[in-house]
Order: sequence, then structure tokens, then C-alpha cells
Amino acid sequence: MEVEKVLEGLKWKHANEPEFLQAVKEVLESIQDVYNQHPEFEKAKIIERLVEPERVYMFRVPWTDDNGEVHVNTGYRVQFNGAIGPYKGGLRFHPSVNISIMKFLGFEQTFKNALTTLPMGGGKGGSDFTPKGRSDAEVMRFCQAFMQELYRYIGPDEDVPAGDIGVGGREIGYLFGEYRKLTHQFQGVLTGKGFEYGGSILRPEATGYGALYFVNGMLLTHHIDIQGKTLVLSGFGNVAWGAAKKATELGAKVLTISGPDGYIYDPAGISGEKIDYMLELRGSGEDICKPYADEFAGSTFFEGRKPWEQKADIYLTCATQNELNGEDAEIILSYKPLCVAEVSNMGCTAEAVNKFVEAKQLFAPGKAVNAGGVATSGLEMTQNSMRLHWSATEVDERLHYIMHSIHEQCVKYGTEPDGYINYVKGANVAGFMKVANAMLAQGIV
Repeated sequence: MEVEKVLEGLKWKHANEPEFLQAVKEVLESIQDVYNQHPEFEKAKIIERLVEPERVYMFRVPWTDDNGEVHVNTGYRVQFNGAIGPYKGGLRFHPSVNISIMKFLGFEQTFKNALTTLPMGGGKGGSDFTPKGRSDAEVMRFCQAFMQELYRYIGPDEDVPAGDIGVGGREIGYLFGEYRKLTHQFQGVLTGKGFEYGGSILRPEATGYGALYFVNGMLLTHHIDIQGKTLVLSGFGNVAWGAAKKATELGAKVLTISGPDGYIYDPAGISGEKIDYMLELRGSGEDICKPYADEFAGSTFFEGRKPWEQKADIYLTCATQNELNGEDAEIILSYKPLCVAEVSNMGCTAEAVNKFVEAKQLFAPGKAVNAGGVATSGLEMTQNSMRLHWSATEVDERLHYIMHSIHEQCVKYGTEPDGYINYVKGANVAGFMKVANAMLAQGIV
């Protein structure tokens, strides 16, 4: 395989999809050596098939607001690869949603799901609609209109969407209700549901919890105790909330949260009622974190700036894609941190990732670090199939085991001759080998 040749072909076909091309390039560069050791992969054109989604659905979503005005949004569902199980991946409602972001997320999801050890393929979907500033009734009408098209393409053994940015428990409830009405079926077709109708305990916290289990594994591999260490993290939604909660439980101190308006620095540490307040911020429907500084004395709000300028032992991206760039990476490296990890999907730009890896910085990619969310969604699917609920302890134990297994796979495939663990390479190779072997076994389909 010649990476540049494959990328040139993709650029010619998908020139206006930068996020997707960035994700593909990162994976192909990591797996090139391993791929070329398997001529059977080349003969079956595994790469050429792997970088194209199996199918993409794109549809209009007309809905009416509270004033009777008609709006039209675009809906997407990308079923990227189903070689190891039903398509699995979130729905994102955000103005930035486009086909490039949907394909990048579906591509990443394919490898992330493979790493979890659970039988799940990769998919992603969403719309350029935003719930922000909309009433519950408007959100309900949009979700119902969205599901009136999506329901044709999903099912518990076909494609199981979940939540993502802009899609929380409220939206999942409306989507599930419409699916049930349209199909006359009560199925585990969506994850992230309310506990009362099939949801799993710990799902809201799972991505953040899993990330800290993974980060703790990275540190323990180097005989470092996370207790007493400081963390800088971005975001203030469910992911950041779960990460802050678990980090505090493990004895670390969280110094920052952030939003589109800037970031909060709290030298006393974000714990206890401050973590609970993060949920209030998210529940307000406003993309701002400034009110935190007004609520808690001693904290400072830095308008229009990013938290990476603060010194800490551990840095975690918990907001969105490409939120940490090359300049940010240089600032972080100057502080000589213990660890940097992507908890958001592709939270670092390609330049930032290269800087961390070239500097032999302990760094891990999102497809490994943030797999706890989809892993717990997989556990929700299992509970739905069995018609039962596991306790919080049972779910947490399974989540801990899955993150430990992912870490072991990354170490296995990513350890270099000098002892440096290249988690980017390890995660990509481990996920790729599982998907590629499944594709090979199933023939040219």
C-alpha cells in the first residue's frame, strides 16, 4: 500500500471533506507497515474498501417551530463498516454537521468499536439542526421528523444509534418514542435511553469514566500514581463532567473547564458541588461557562482563550474535534506533562499529534481513550437483548475491564524498540487488524 496514492484518489473524489481526509491519513500512516506484511489484504483491496462507507443516507428534515414557521434541515446516517457487528455510533445535532464530519466520525467509530472487544460496526449520523434556543416542543417535533426518515435504516441487529453533541436524554427519548410508534416495536434500537425504558446505569458518565481508566493505565505502565496530579481539561458537558468526577475520585485535581466563550481556571480544584454545577451549565442550553466564575469565588474566567496555556500534569481534550492545535501542543510540551489524551473525537489536529509523538510525549488518541462511551452503549444493547438491568457496580466493572483490554491492545501493537508506547499506532493497528480479518473472511462484499 502506498499511502499517498490512496490519499490522492480520495482527495480527487472527496476534495471538500477535510476532516474525513485527515482521519484517513492518520490511520493509513499508522498501519502501513503492518498492512504491507499481509499480501492477502492487498489482494482483497481491504484498504480501498475500508476507506469508503458501505452506504450513506442523506435526507431532508422539515419541521415547524412554535410560531408555525417551517424549517428544513439536512439529516445524515453513515453506515461505514459492519464487518464485525451492527453499525453503532452517535447522532450529532449541531450547525457544523456536514458529510465530511459524519464520514470522519463513522470511520473513527469503526476502529474504536473494534477495540472495545464488543461485536459492533462503525456508523455515525446527525443533522445541522441545533437544540440550542429551541423549546422542548420544537425539539420534539424535529426529532419526530428526523426519525420519520431514519427509522427505515436502523434496528437492533442492523444499526443502533446513540447520542452525541446536541443529542442527550431528552432527544433520545423523543427519537425512541417516534421509532416505537412507527414500527410498533419496543426494541433496543437506540442507546443512551432513560433507565425507565431500557437505558443503562452510568451511560452519561461512561466516556469520562472510561477515559480516566485508560489514562490511569498509561500512568501505571510507567509506575506513576495519578493521586495528587493536576488536570487541565476542556468542555463542560457530559464528557468533561464524567472525566472530572472520576479524576476527583482517583485523587487528582481538575483545574479547568471550557466553552466556546473561554475557560475557567479554578486553582482550588473542580470537585463536589462544582462538578454538579457543570451539569447545570449544560442543562441551561447555553454554550457558555462564564457563570461558573460568578458562582464560585477564587475561580477566574479567561474570555476567548483556551485552557492549554495553564500548566498541569495531565491534559485532556473533552469538547470537540481539532480543539488543540500545533501551537497549543508546543505550549503543553514546554510544561513537560506526564500525559496528554484525546477524550473528544480527533481532539487534536494532525500537527499537534505529530508534535506529541515526535517528542515521545505520552499521548493517546480518542479512538482508544474515549471508547468507554460506546462500550457502555454496547453493554446497554446487551442488557436490552437480555431484558434486564445491571447494577452500577456491574456496569462499572465491565467498563473498567474493557478499557483495560483496549490499553493492553495499544501497548501490544504500539510499543517501539526504544520502549516508547506509540498509542496512536497501537490503537489504529489493533482496530484495523480485527476489522480487516473480518472483512477478509467474508469475501468481496
